[in-house]
This record gives sequence, structure tokens and C-alpha cells, in this order.
Amino acid sequence: MRGHERFVYDRNMTIARIAVQLAELHESPGFRAARFDQGTPFEGRVAVLPSAFNPPTRAHLALADLALETEGITQAAAMLTTNNVDKGLFGAPLSHRMGMLLAANEADRRFAVLGTNAARLIDQGDALTVTFPGVGFDFVVGFDTLIRVFDHKYYEDMAGTLTRFFDRHRLIATNRAQMTIDAVADYLQEPIVRDFASRIVTRELHPQHAALSSTQARTAHQQGSESDALTPEIADYIRRNGLYRG
Repeated sequence: MRGHERFVYDRNMTIARIAVQLAELHESPGFRAARFDQGTPFEGRVAVLPSAFNPPTRAHLALADLALETEGITQAAAMLTTNNVDKGLFGAPLSHRMGMLLAANEADRRFAVLGTNAARLIDQGDALTVTFPGVGFDFVVGFDTLIRVFDHKYYEDMAGTLTRFFDRHRLIATNRAQMTIDAVADYLQEPIVRDFASRIVTRELHPQHAALSSTQARTAHQQGSESDALTPEIADYIRRNGLYRG
């Protein structure tokens, strides 16, 4: 699967076919991304929300909306990676996570759907730049991801790598859970972060959405109930495919 190719989605697509496409992306040489939805081609600057989407929640959709309200952003995208720097695979298989994103996209096309084989945010920037030349990309991150961006353990040359990253990309940093937007702003004053703070935009997510989590949604389904964190199409997808059973 060449990174610039689209994988055209429809409701009759088998989960096996999605799995094959993700496997091909995973095995692609170098860092690559691929677009899975049928939306309009990217132009201008795209805000990308990278996440495990296990499952996608109303908070993810709210983050996409928040990104679209950010100066300079023309489109938003949700991006699932076939690799993860910290977490093992548990919960829903990647193919079903992509299936849920595509179901959400079909119901409300406010965001595009991407996949990548790059785990680190830094490398995801390279994957998107290579795959979609001429398009600018910024990343939507919660506080936990923001901290990982500035964690020395992920780099050999942290200062040089971050300088190259922020020359091309911005971060749109938001509050999540117990971390307020003030806590995010305070973190930008840390010595390790301060040099790049001009390339980090802070946006406040409504507390109602900030409190929602994929963990909450999984737990509810394991207990035989449904979570307010999910949109109807995602809840329906989970029921139909028997995901997150206790």
C-alpha cells in the first residue's frame, strides 16, 4: 500500500480487509501514513489528533472541533497508529478501531481518518509530510502526550529533533481529565519547553468533554451498560461486533 493511496470505505467493507490494509501500512518501509476516508483532498493546514481510539469518544470529536476553530487550520483528522511508544495492544483490535473511526466519519464528516506506522509524534510528522507533500500538519495533544514530547528518553538528540519538528509543525495542547488549561499553560514555562512555547497553541476543552475517556467507555461495556462518552454510531458498532465484553 503506497502511503498516498486511499482506502475507500463503505459499510459493507469486511473487517478483514481493513486488517489487511493496516498490516500493509505497518510493514511499509520508512514512516508512512495513509488516508482511509473518502473526504475532500487535504489543502492548507490540517490538525491531526493521534490517539489509540480504544474506542473513539465524544471527547475525540470535541477535540477535532476545537482544532478546527484554531487559527490557520482548514481541516481536521483522526489518526490511528499501528505502533505505540508506551502501550501494548489491548481492548479492540486495530482493525475495529479503524472501523469505529470510519463509522464515525460516515455519520459526521467533520474529520478525516488516517493511519500511520509511526509511533512517536515526531516521526508521525515525517510520515505525514512524506505522504502528503505540500500540506501543513499540526498535532492536537492532551497533557499526557505533551509531556511525552519533551521526555528525554524518546530521543538521542532531543534539542535538534524538536527544533526540526517545530520548524514544520505546531502543537495544539488541551486540558484533559484533572489537568486544567492553566496547568498546561504553566508547563509551557518549564525550561525544557520554553524555547518552543511559541509553537504551542493552548485551547480549552469543555469540562464535560475533558472528563470523558475511552477507559470509561470500555468499563461500561464490560459491565453490560453503555457510556455517555460514546456517540450512537460508535455504541452501535461496539454492540454489533461484540467488542469490550466482560
